[in-house]
Amino acid sequence: MILMRILIYGAGVIGSLYAVLFAETVYDTSIYARGKRLEFLKKNGLLYKKNQNIRRPDMKFYESGDSSKPVIFLFPGTCCLYSSFEHVLDRLHSYFYTVTVSYDGFDPNEKTEFYSMEDECEKIEQEIKKKYDGRIKAAYGCSLGGSFVSLLIQRKRIHIDHGIIGSSDMDEAGRLVAKIKSSMVVPFMYKMIHTGALPKFMQKKLNKTDEVKKELYNGFLNMFGIGKGGNPWITKQSIYNQFYSDLVTKVQHGIDVPGTTIHVFYATKMGKKYEKRYWTYFKNPDIRRHNMQHEELFCCHSAEWVKEVKKSVEGDRQ
Repeated sequence: MILMRILIYGAGVIGSLYAVLFAETVYDTSIYARGKRLEFLKKNGLLYKKNQNIRRPDMKFYESGDSSKPVIFLFPGTCCLYSSFEHVLDRLHSYFYTVTVSYDGFDPNEKTEFYSMEDECEKIEQEIKKKYDGRIKAAYGCSLGGSFVSLLIQRKRIHIDHGIIGSSDMDEAGRLVAKIKSSMVVPFMYKMIHTGALPKFMQKKLNKTDEVKKELYNGFLNMFGIGKGGNPWITKQSIYNQFYSDLVTKVQHGIDVPGTTIHVFYATKMGKKYEKRYWTYFKNPDIRRHNMQHEELFCCHSAEWVKEVKKSVEGDRQ
């Protein structure tokens, strides 16, 4: 697949406008700038405002490992940063070239806001088309990330050989219920993410738990960046939009794409209803059962998690 490459000379209002329009297609777009404008673009990227949200025509992807190895995209969970995958990267690099997705509004190196899952999907598809000829070996979605993997497969604009759903809850709701739920979650999540600390009542409860549960809870908290100084640059709007968009963006039933195998790391302690959901959303999924809680395998057992990812991609169905 050969993409047109475009260079825009001048980063003023008109040049920036055309850069945004071209970059939102699959064109490989560069913009020439100098002086203060160049320094601003280096620091913040090309920003624009749409529907009251600060946005970028592209998004951040963090690549690492041996580029000759099969490519796996990694999708963080709700309100999680790309760094939530740091504890598994070294082991993954034995088998894969990793590309970690950094959602708009949740990247420490840019000033944007999360708008919608569909908007993020379009940018991810552009990246895969531009750099990987529209096809990658695998994708793992942690929690919310599992919904992203499902959407990318069902949209059929790029191809993923192996889509791995990481014990995602796949919750959906109508717009009114989604607004109510998102409005209730935001104040709590916003304070916790900004300060990097649990509310006092939750910390007291954590201190009283046994060591086994404490290890599990700490694994989850590390995923959210709790205890690491906080992320004050994440806006309430980004948190709200991510929760709301996840609930109202529908995943179709019976997803079945030729050449794509869908694997589910089913945490059985979540309950039977979730296994039923997986069989509803996916046709003939490879269900891999683990007697664990939601994303416990990923958070607390990284060596086992990497082995499961490897076995899934190599076709070791169980």
